[in-house]
Amino acid sequence: MRDWRADFHLHTVLSPCGDLAMSPATIMARAAEIGLDLVAVSDHNSAKNTPAWRDAAAARGVKALYGLEVRSAEEVDVLTVFDEVEAALAFGQWVYAALPDIACDERVFGEQIVVDGQENILGFEPRLLISGIEHDLETVCATAREHGALVIGAHVDRGVDSILSQLGWLPEGLAIDAVEVTRYTDEQALVEAHPSLAGVPMVRFSDAHLPADIGFQQTLFRVEEPSVAELKLALAGLDGRSALPLRRALSDRS
Repeated sequence: MRDWRADFHLHTVLSPCGDLAMSPATIMARAAEIGLDLVAVSDHNSAKNTPAWRDAAAARGVKALYGLEVRSAEEVDVLTVFDEVEAALAFGQWVYAALPDIACDERVFGEQIVVDGQENILGFEPRLLISGIEHDLETVCATAREHGALVIGAHVDRGVDSILSQLGWLPEGLAIDAVEVTRYTDEQALVEAHPSLAGVPMVRFSDAHLPADIGFQQTLFRVEEPSVAELKLALAGLDGRSALPLRRALSDRS
């Protein structure tokens, strides 16, 4: 059993909101520099940069997982994290098939760039990735679980694109493993304001769009190995595993 400092909410240059400096190689280098042990990229509605992420992880010796941030029909964002690239890509195909055929206006949203592990440009995604897909939140979460994902309600306290902003409460029985809290919110105060979150595991990640933000919030997982199965046990507090959210984990963001 050991502790793993983790950040699972990182956007590469594939996300239209991601800075052009956010290549998988740059993200991984920053993760190694600040002492993160376990990291996952989670681009909007696509896993196309996860192969580059795997290559960048191999070069740096940091353990990688592979994710997507899926936006449901209700415009609720959900983090889905997988053990293997192939699982993330397979789920990504299901997500992409449900994405509206809206072109990305690069003048407004910026470029959506697919790269390799050496920062070479492989192509540009033409379809706008930040749209809500045609499937509802319940279907997104259940299907992600079927593909083997760790499922987390993203930035649950945020005023847009979250479970609370769009639905007002956490639906009973929703197939999620945890909810993510932003740097601006205290967990206890959030539960007091929203009782539907009582007893739901909470995590903190950076939602980084710039290199300086990587790891600004983290979650410390105590597990036997860095796998989705072990992380689920940690979030449930079972068998000696644990998950501790670290608010504003970095004192120096430079």
